[in-house]
Amino acid sequence: MSISVKNISKSFGSQKVLNEVSFEISKGEIVGFLGPNGAGKSTLMKILTTYSASDSGEAKVNSFDVVSEPRSVQKSVGYLPEHNPLYLDLYVKEYLAFNAEVYKVPKSRIAEVIEQTGLSPEAHKKIGQLSKGYRQRVGLAAALLHDPEVLILDEPTTGLDPNQLLDIRRLIRKIGKEKTILLSTHIMKEVEAVCDRAIIINKGSIVSDKNLDDLRQEEEQIIEVEFDYRVEEVLLKKLPNATTVKNTGGFVYEISFDTDKDMRPAVFDFAHDNKLKTLQLSRKNKNLESLFTELTSD
Repeated sequence: MSISVKNISKSFGSQKVLNEVSFEISKGEIVGFLGPNGAGKSTLMKILTTYSASDSGEAKVNSFDVVSEPRSVQKSVGYLPEHNPLYLDLYVKEYLAFNAEVYKVPKSRIAEVIEQTGLSPEAHKKIGQLSKGYRQRVGLAAALLHDPEVLILDEPTTGLDPNQLLDIRRLIRKIGKEKTILLSTHIMKEVEAVCDRAIIINKGSIVSDKNLDDLRQEEEQIIEVEFDYRVEEVLLKKLPNATTVKNTGGFVYEISFDTDKDMRPAVFDFAHDNKLKTLQLSRKNKNLESLFTELTSD
């Protein structure tokens, strides 16, 4: 396993930030680490990168223990923290040369990572002159200098405009063909666009761990329907394969069905047979966003 986490717990004073967290990530996976702000994502990433120690449990990166073999872990991991620490007065190549010296890697790697991260058009500038998107590329380039097998990225697209965001997503996907990536974010579309799997953490505990292909193939679907007056939920529960009915406000209802068959025609016919006027009717497959909301809402 590229990453192995077993029963990791961490508290700050009386606040338990991580509560016996466990998961494994195989080589070559791109895994989204999702959770609301304060869920424990950054704390776990700091433990995996040896910046912080857990109170209990065991974590390994490339089979190296984060406590007993920290130097080996650091050599195996490229880390881009949420707040990308850059020296704004340095030129891009100057900054990467400084990092190359720290990692004891040949200067030839600098040109390679500049090309790999698409920094070539801006490589002659000072970091302070770069856009947020290109600064993130500099951070990624620095994380890749020592050619690590594992990349840990904490909120890598925060604050980017739509074009910059798409560029960084493509870059992460490209790098992910050769590396194992753990990507922390609270943006659902980020994970759906980039990742193979999503782990959701809430209040320090893992609440879901799903392959995205499996999630897309789940049979449950939600039909949103609006009528011209209030309808009793018990009547709508008579629909075939209906599991739950929820009034979301006014005369709008969400009806969940346990089937892969499109139930919109059935809802329309049911409304007609019961002399209900349908004002709008739409299908919402259960996706990552709805799962996230369901598992993290108080």
